[in-house]
Amino acid sequence: MNQETVNYLNEQGIIKPEIGLILGSGLGDLVEEFENPIAVPYQDIPDFPVSTVAGHAGQLVYGKLANRQVIALQGRFHYYEGYDLQTVTYPVRVFKELGVEKLIVTNAAGGINPDFNVGDLMIITDHINLSGANPLMGPNIDEHGPRFVDMSDAYSKRAQNILHDISQSQGIPLQEGVYTWFSGPTYETPAEIRFARTIGGDAAGMSTAPETIVAKHCGMEVAGLSCITNMAAGMQESLNHEEVVEVTKKANQKFRLVVKELIRQF
Repeated sequence: MNQETVNYLNEQGIIKPEIGLILGSGLGDLVEEFENPIAVPYQDIPDFPVSTVAGHAGQLVYGKLANRQVIALQGRFHYYEGYDLQTVTYPVRVFKELGVEKLIVTNAAGGINPDFNVGDLMIITDHINLSGANPLMGPNIDEHGPRFVDMSDAYSKRAQNILHDISQSQGIPLQEGVYTWFSGPTYETPAEIRFARTIGGDAAGMSTAPETIVAKHCGMEVAGLSCITNMAAGMQESLNHEEVVEVTKKANQKFRLVVKELIRQF
């Protein structure tokens, strides 16, 4: 953990954010609603990786949203980009050093559950790590957390209850389910999706789980939300990233409303 990163962000005016927010493919527009935003391009931040994926803007944005001080990654980093998992999750550790205690992770995901529809939002209740890797491998960062991390409550039950309440009060249907992490960058094969469904997966994606693991290591409370942008392999004719970004744009309004209300109550 490089203190230079934290010092630089403090110098830009980023002081004691309450909530961290990681915005997935096509979901970064939410930062347009920040009051008095401070935006810092990733390439300007010491020791920070740079996002290389279409649909990920590549800047850190700090400001007030729903009356809370929020720091957001507008575009995340992925294992498939060639970064090691310590680098992928470095921003979560920076959030910890800045004072963040609660993290909201969002993503675009493929629907595995046949009851889901394209455009649905899914509350993440748990995840399955099928990547074969873990961001806590290697020396433990003792000042952040223990060597062995309890993942029994990876996604906060309190946050899930808040999201269900928002669903009822705002009339926005929300699915719920288990997010399955594949390393990517290939989309999963139909056989892999059948396997994931058999073991209890409801959605498939290439992110989120490593950030949640590190957030739990850091003692953060985590809430997760997926936008179901396509049905997974074997459930529709073909898959492409352009469709993913297009569907997130269409789901943007309800996504913004749900996330803002979650920030208000989290």
